[in-house]
Amino acid sequence: MTNIEDVKLYINGEFVNAASGKTFENLNPFTNSVINQIAEGDKADIEAAAKAAKSAFHGEWGKLKVNDRLNYIYKIADLIDEHIEEIAPLESLDTGLPISQTKNMVKRAAQNFRFYAQMVSTSLVGEAYKVDDDFLNYTIHKPIGVAGLITPWNAPFMLETWKIAPALATGNTVVLKPGEWSPLTANRLAEIIDKADLPKGVFNVVHGFGETAGASLVAHPDVKLISFTGETTTGSEIIKNGADDLKRVSAELGGKSPFIVFDDANFDRALDACTWGIFSFNGERCTANSRLFIHESIYDEFVSALKERIENIVVGDPMDGKTELGPLIHIEHFNNVKRYLEIAREEGAEVFSGHVPEQFQKGNYIPPTLLLNVTNDMRVAQEEIFGPVMTVMTFKDEEEVIQLANDVRYGLAGYVWTNDIQRGHRVAQAVDSGMLWINSQNVRDLRIPFGGSKHSGMGREGGHYAFEFYTETQVIHVALGDHHIPQFGKK
Repeated sequence: MTNIEDVKLYINGEFVNAASGKTFENLNPFTNSVINQIAEGDKADIEAAAKAAKSAFHGEWGKLKVNDRLNYIYKIADLIDEHIEEIAPLESLDTGLPISQTKNMVKRAAQNFRFYAQMVSTSLVGEAYKVDDDFLNYTIHKPIGVAGLITPWNAPFMLETWKIAPALATGNTVVLKPGEWSPLTANRLAEIIDKADLPKGVFNVVHGFGETAGASLVAHPDVKLISFTGETTTGSEIIKNGADDLKRVSAELGGKSPFIVFDDANFDRALDACTWGIFSFNGERCTANSRLFIHESIYDEFVSALKERIENIVVGDPMDGKTELGPLIHIEHFNNVKRYLEIAREEGAEVFSGHVPEQFQKGNYIPPTLLLNVTNDMRVAQEEIFGPVMTVMTFKDEEEVIQLANDVRYGLAGYVWTNDIQRGHRVAQAVDSGMLWINSQNVRDLRIPFGGSKHSGMGREGGHYAFEFYTETQVIHVALGDHHIPQFGKK
């Protein structure tokens, strides 16, 4: 793709330059050449966006009937569908993700908006409790106000819509701070939402860096909630910095998820799921099965099959429909993942990698990689690498593998493969994770909660769980008669 225009901020229904006039370069991970310039928002731009969002919340948007508001949400979904063929290539250009994967992600983005429009219509309901003939107590859900959304660069368009859709559908207004390494589709989304003719200020996008734009969004007193997806250390800082304002925070953070294969598992299906789970999304996936535990009796056979798969994974141009693994998003991240491969060697692990063709050497390519002869106490088994790299370990029995799976600070996801369904449930429930799949790869259902335990985050989003975050529950107490009231001070 050529002639990509420079990106501006989107504030109060207008595309504008940053107040400072600053820009930063957006790089193509396939070639490390400059794609375009991005407006670099900071505190002043966050202030303008928050002011616009607050005004819209207390103005036209806040006064809309629910059905009128949801019509806007459906319109956004329809517009996304109309632009799938252009959004997916933009995402691949920006992130290095294979085009075959970004097309599916964009389709899910439109689904996010339709799903939450339907959820608000059918499931955003209160409860009522009658107490004899004296009282009726009932609950309602009210939007909170300005929602600050800070999204990652690894699946930007889909993850942005996964937060924007419930925020808008429940009646909030939005200030979005996208990942600075993947600004193109956030800008395209702003253009799409602009076409939907939402009232000015309802949706705003401020591009920029975490320490300036992101920190200013978290600190702004008019921003009532922060939904963050990203790295654990950053998430911890956001929670601390929002504490003074008692800001509501949902944080979906890092992962080091176990993939457990028992000796009775369906070998071929487990192999398929294991390979897909770590090497799709170029390994830049929070729920990736980055720690593989194989029962000792099938270890050699399974590793041999994995090596064969790795050698056959198609590493190539992200715009090629046949590509299965593309370049990592940024040279900084590439160098960090590469550093972990050196750490693995220093720790005594064997590094087995696939091959990157010579013509792709300019890109940020890490070949699909297995780390063998690993013990669970090594850094490469404990720290999130966030690339196409999987540590491989063995176990003797159920008790040992549960201990190994839980011996890590993260607790986002997990995968158990066994044909003993009782054991599957036992192990699943014993693993410390927010989500766990039995005999399945990472298949999502929008109705269920998404989130992790331990250092993988706090809070849950998805389904009706999003309502608990994006709305305030108010209780109304109604007296049905003249109940007894104590009469203090009456003679």
